[in-house]
Amino acid sequence: MRLYLSSWRLGEHPEELLNLLDGSGDRTVAVIANAMDAVSAPDRRAAVEREISELTKIGLHPVEVDLRIYFDRPTGLVATALGRFPVVWVRGGNVFVIRHAFQRSGADAALTDLLRRNAVIYAGYSAGACVLAPGLHGLEQCDDPQAVVTAYGQVPRWDGLAVLDYVVVPHVDSPDHSESPVLTRLAAQYRARGVAHRALRDGQAVVVNGDHTIVL
Repeated sequence: MRLYLSSWRLGEHPEELLNLLDGSGDRTVAVIANAMDAVSAPDRRAAVEREISELTKIGLHPVEVDLRIYFDRPTGLVATALGRFPVVWVRGGNVFVIRHAFQRSGADAALTDLLRRNAVIYAGYSAGACVLAPGLHGLEQCDDPQAVVTAYGQVPRWDGLAVLDYVVVPHVDSPDHSESPVLTRLAAQYRARGVAHRALRDGQAVVVNGDHTIVL
């Protein structure tokens, strides 16, 4: 399994994401921005364009894959689409919205299978990292679960993808980020309750390559 999970955008070590490609000549990246589905169309479009610009700057070739295209369709369709890419980049936004989009499109099962077979690199930041946890309880202090109702007219899910056995808590002790105070408190709550988690400051990233995990 290969993961590059940043607190904020590409972080300070994007070369580690490139290293995970291990010399592969294919630099195409599926950009999943569905965590932004509850915002206005212009804001969502601007968010996608920013991701594409930033990933292009480091030599990748990003293409948006909008999971809404695959909602309520046979799960094999999204699995085939994502399987064409060596890297899937999941941007931040609302963790409950992206969780719902994963489930409704079948991308949750597809990505879990691709990761199990080491057939894809899963990368992303903020909500894109948080959604890999076993569960999402506590994250409602930062992200509004009712955004799922706004985006899709359906109720939120509280289970994560369970790719990780801990919660990634981004933006901790990061005074330049507006969500830092609430997430710094959440990390402290998790610590007091014994909830497994990794607290990341903006600029940091968790890098997983097989059995090897480092925090940069």
